[in-house]
Amino acid sequence: MPAKPRICFILNPASGTNRRQDVPALLARYLHPDAVDYEVLHTEYAGHAVQLARQAANSGCRIVVAVGGDGTVNEVGRGLVGTQAALGILPRGSGNGLARHLHIPLGLGAAIQRLNEPEFQRMDVGRINGREFFCTAGLGFDAHVSKCFAEAGTRGLATYVQVALREYRRFQPVPVQVHFNEKILTTDCYVLAFANAAQYGNNAYIAPLADIRDGLLDLCLIDALPLMRAVRVGLGLALGDLPTSGAAAFHTASKVRVTAATALGFHVDGDYVGENTEFEVELLPLALEVAV
Repeated sequence: MPAKPRICFILNPASGTNRRQDVPALLARYLHPDAVDYEVLHTEYAGHAVQLARQAANSGCRIVVAVGGDGTVNEVGRGLVGTQAALGILPRGSGNGLARHLHIPLGLGAAIQRLNEPEFQRMDVGRINGREFFCTAGLGFDAHVSKCFAEAGTRGLATYVQVALREYRRFQPVPVQVHFNEKILTTDCYVLAFANAAQYGNNAYIAPLADIRDGLLDLCLIDALPLMRAVRVGLGLALGDLPTSGAAAFHTASKVRVTAATALGFHVDGDYVGENTEFEVELLPLALEVAV
């Protein structure tokens, strides 16, 4: 009789807007004990999930599951790149961008049940200045909002919208040069998003044509954001028609180099990383296995 697959659940107790769900109890209820063996580990600090995921993979776990939001998914995924373990997701965050793209149920019970008989597929991985991302990375306004959102003290879509509206009046675009596909684009950067998957999260589609298995990043460039264009961008994010709206320019590439006139903030999967004037962005084809 073949051995049961081992699953490690890495739980971020601080993720999301609803932290009262008893995840261990849900696992005991919905996982079939004759189908899998599992353990639950808790993160204790930022970056801890990277270490825990790598250790779980090296110990022979077939699936390592991120229990949290996009930040937790990013950390667990980073720990699994280059290993034989697959990434699983129990979405418990405020955006859940990769879970939505992979059509993983947002209800924890249904998502757990999928792990009794998972299907496996491979996906591309993005990398910006040495830092992997799985949904999106970006420069400019969205990174600035990510920084302010992390400092807001509360989570959720309402807080994010409130922060974005407040900072919209303050943010100024930065001149950049974008090198890709043997071309140089000189422009202003209000937002430059690198999309591996289609959305930021909460069904906000920054690049609705993005495919996590096509070997390409979708670049979304917004050089300025006057009020009427801002309204159209907002509608485009919600309706999924931003590429045809005329409010943003889109390109595809597997490698991109960006030089900014002044230090520009950047984020990976919604988490603010810092500022820089030079950015090297690349795509790693099919570099991660996921359990869906």
